Amino acid sequence: MPRVKRGSKRRDSRRKTLTLAKGFFLTKSKLYRAAQEAVEKSLLYGYTGRKLKKREYRSLWIVRIGASCRAAEISYSKFMNGMKKAGIELNRKVLADMALNDPAAFSSLIAQAKAALA
Repeated sequence: MPRVKRGSKRRDSRRKTLTLAKGFFLTKSKLYRAAQEAVEKSLLYGYTGRKLKKREYRSLWIVRIGASCRAAEISYSKFMNGMKKAGIELNRKVLADMALNDPAAFSSLIAQAKAALA
């Protein structure tokens, strides 16, 4: 079996890991083994964080919509049900933006939702 020394491939792989570990604390940015563990963990945290970000934004939008609905004396769930019955298909991101920046338009949506429920 031929002997394999892995010269440039190993060096490139290690350089890539150490580049990703740039800015980490002490040996985690200097020594390959510590850097490899830290980079793997940080990539995992990044992946998980990208998933959590979507959940957190959706819950933020729901809180904003709910606050505006309570000011108009309707619950969030009744408002969303009324929107569905009225045939208005706006997502929560747009509704939250309207509740925050355009209260007049949002109050007209609330009126339409209340009419659809009645």
